[in-house]
Amino acid sequence: MVDPSPWPIITAFSLFNTLTGLILFFHFKNIGIFLVIYNFIILVLSVESWFTDIIREATFEGKHTRSVQKGLRLGMILFIASEVMFFFSFFWGYFHFALSPAIEIGCIWPPYGIQVFNYLHVPLYNTFVLLLSGVCVTWTHNEVVLKNSKNKFNTYFSLILTLLLAIHFTYWQLKEYIMSSFSIADSVYGSIFFMATGFHGFHVILGTLFLSSCFFRLIRFHFTRNHHLGLEFAIWYWHFVDVVWIFLFIFVYVWGG
Repeated sequence: MVDPSPWPIITAFSLFNTLTGLILFFHFKNIGIFLVIYNFIILVLSVESWFTDIIREATFEGKHTRSVQKGLRLGMILFIASEVMFFFSFFWGYFHFALSPAIEIGCIWPPYGIQVFNYLHVPLYNTFVLLLSGVCVTWTHNEVVLKNSKNKFNTYFSLILTLLLAIHFTYWQLKEYIMSSFSIADSVYGSIFFMATGFHGFHVILGTLFLSSCFFRLIRFHFTRNHHLGLEFAIWYWHFVDVVWIFLFIFVYVWGG
């Protein structure tokens, strides 16, 4: 087993305090902004220290045995399962109002006055971008598993292409928000739309950071054919992001529009 770590509990408390600070910021800006900045700094430092310890244990100390790797895989599976439940709640709320629109929103869906996005424009383009990034990151995984040679050009190229596509997706989602004719305050449709797609965008940003750390680890030869859990978990997470977007595109943009 690995050594006991203080970083999980510190990260949890700093994240909780950051969210508490945000709530206070909405009501008492002077107090809230101080708590947000202070706890966010602690959050970043604790996560950085946590990742550093994991990389050191896996790469240099040899503590990630098969038993430890099995536990880490189980932990990542449970984490992704919790993320599935998180987005499931958004879809539940969406279908609750979409299948039986209330009289307060005109008994129609989308509500009267909401000009929805044309799914054949930016949403469809972003779908192709995100699916292509999933293909590229799978290409990276195959290069690591099947070849593991000294020539790492294809591995680097495919992962860089994945990161560029991820950034491109985020850019166009931001452009879509700017062009939107409605806001999060415009009926239940606006609330659910921006919460669901916004949190998906946040997950894309986290996945981009996750893959970026894997790129720097690839440069330093931290991954081998038989030992690349960090990259494997990042790929799992990225495919999860892809699947969530497909459901958002089909039900929110196409069917809901």
